[in-house]
Amino acid sequence: MMNWDKLISDKRLGLEHYQDNKGGVRSDFERDYDRLVFSSPFRRLQNKTQVFPLPGSIFVHNRLTHSLEVSCVGKSLAGEVALRLAKRHEGQPWVSKLNNIGEIVAAACLAHDLGNPPFGHSGEKTIGAYFSEGKGLDLKKQLTDAQWNDLIHFEGNANSFRALAHQFKGRRPGGFAMTYSTLASIVKYPYSSSQAGEKGKFGFFTTEKELFERIADSLGMIKLGEERYCRHPLVYLVEAADDICYQVMDIEDGHKLKIIDTDETIRLMLSFFDEERRAHMTEVMEHVDDPNEKIVYLRSCIVGLLVQECATTFVNNEDKIMNGEFEGSLIDHISPIAADGYKRCSVLAYNKLYCASYVVDVDLAGNRIINLLLEKLIDAVLHPERNYSQLLLNKFPQQYDVHAPVLFEKIQAVLDHISAMTDVYALNLYRQLDGISIPTV
Repeated sequence: MMNWDKLISDKRLGLEHYQDNKGGVRSDFERDYDRLVFSSPFRRLQNKTQVFPLPGSIFVHNRLTHSLEVSCVGKSLAGEVALRLAKRHEGQPWVSKLNNIGEIVAAACLAHDLGNPPFGHSGEKTIGAYFSEGKGLDLKKQLTDAQWNDLIHFEGNANSFRALAHQFKGRRPGGFAMTYSTLASIVKYPYSSSQAGEKGKFGFFTTEKELFERIADSLGMIKLGEERYCRHPLVYLVEAADDICYQVMDIEDGHKLKIIDTDETIRLMLSFFDEERRAHMTEVMEHVDDPNEKIVYLRSCIVGLLVQECATTFVNNEDKIMNGEFEGSLIDHISPIAADGYKRCSVLAYNKLYCASYVVDVDLAGNRIINLLLEKLIDAVLHPERNYSQLLLNKFPQQYDVHAPVLFEKIQAVLDHISAMTDVYALNLYRQLDGISIPTV
């Protein structure tokens, strides 16, 4: 069984032998949070698509606002869990460590999408498909099976861990030098790409395998087999906060964009609650005329409900979670009425939102843009002696090692560069490389 005393650790990656008791009011986990907020990769999330195209006159969620909201919900959820666990474990010498859970989860939530490429979730799929069914297939014979699996199953979650933990060229060991607990809390799929299965999910690339194993072993995470661990318990809280936010906020955005009308949105949101609560909420809304304000009120009620439901599920299943025996997500185990409401949201989102012309247009454009960037940039790192390649390589930030001695690491330099791009930057580079636009002098 895992134990909280080991799972909550302020040891920093790359600084394991350096102890610095700074003191002051901030804990090491709060420093993780602040370090992320002030970082360039986090700021770039403001210009990356969440689901709908980046805003014109109507402001919908982007990756930055989504991550901030997930962090807020995650901190509330973790605080509720910590309060209940502290009562359960009162008298244990390590019980004060539970006070850090909220800070760890808040930081992990901020970082959970840090490795996602531009153009929403389709960006991930486009990168994987480039290698599994596109021009990248030509490279298969030159790579190991493990490296090939990393590419065809390209995963934003694994890329987030790499963005935080990898020592990029000219940078310090340990990347962001985050605490072990924060890093472990973002890895939803704690196994390698060789075990990705049909869903294609995994938690770390071949190049970061040893780093993840060092962290997992130090925290006492249960090893389930070769290159596979059970989750750090706080992953469940990060995942639940993400599940709550993207599902409920997508519905709110769909209403703002008039893809879903007000009456349907209200009926859908009220379905999370029993009859008595629905009657009270309906009465409250009678005092509000603005439709958007009604949806905001309902959304806040749903978030509060799901935070309590997920906290109860976590605490009730603590032993299973600590033994690595808990199956599914916290959302999968909430009470029937709330679960039915959540399912209704999922079905409507899939049928009306994710297939909406707004979203499909982004997917189509993103697919074409990322494919061309992959083709041009990979060709440049494979043939650096060519004149055109040398011009293109000048576009890479110095931290990405385009001259790495290993082919796989050269390809990763390309993926690092593309993943870090904002939607706007990727589009502008695409236009330049395709000859659609020429910079003015």
